[in-house]
Amino acid sequence: MYAATDPRAALNKEPAKAPTPTAFQPSEYARFYDTPPGESGATAKTWYVRGQNMIVVYTQAKAGAVLERSDQIDEYVLLIPGAEAAARVEANGETKSIGGTTITMIPPGPSRVTVEKDGEIVRLFTTRSADLCARTPNNAAYGKGDPNVPGFQAWPGPKDGFKIRSYSLDVPKEAGRFGRIFRCSTIMVNYLEPGQGPRDIRKLSPHHHDDFEQYSLALSGTYRHHLRWPWTPDGTIWREDEHAVCDAPSVAIIPPPAIHTS
Repeated sequence: MYAATDPRAALNKEPAKAPTPTAFQPSEYARFYDTPPGESGATAKTWYVRGQNMIVVYTQAKAGAVLERSDQIDEYVLLIPGAEAAARVEANGETKSIGGTTITMIPPGPSRVTVEKDGEIVRLFTTRSADLCARTPNNAAYGKGDPNVPGFQAWPGPKDGFKIRSYSLDVPKEAGRFGRIFRCSTIMVNYLEPGQGPRDIRKLSPHHHDDFEQYSLALSGTYRHHLRWPWTPDGTIWREDEHAVCDAPSVAIIPPPAIHTS
């Protein structure tokens, strides 16, 4: 399913055969640029979208904006993609100043993100945060749950306890590495290298996941997401191919086991 030069081609040479699906969850596309924010104030405009196990919260923030969680149930992720943006994070008795082009893991419990320099702020939560699920305009789409995604289960917590942990996204390129992967106890993020111009259509990477979703967050440029669902013996659940164009900012939520490439 991958080009021979794609490092993912070396993974899972003989994956276990997944059971044949009996139902499919539709994809979700959140085009924040084309929809009104869920919340809007003098210093911040915020959009929400959810999948089965994760919530994406995207904010266009000005200095002085405060993004607060009073009783967060589990660890979450803060992305500050812009180099000029900055914030102050308070959690678990710590206070840290966080610059731009960073990813930060924030502990469970009360926390506060105070924006110190204008920019985009992205937060990633699990759907265990019921109050945030209720703010997503597509919450009803997951009323019955995705039949092909197992229930959420966190990874083990850090050995030395929960802390504010921040990492630069400005990591030097390395041959054979696909993106830059960061993980906490709840969420894994693969932050891809920026590309210029259209992708070579002779070197696409159509693939699928048996039992987990992919959230494709676009912060710049334009993407065309191609999705194809497998045919099963039950033709009543077959779905048409999708070729969805999404500008930035946007999120495409790709459910398993749809074959996809962008």
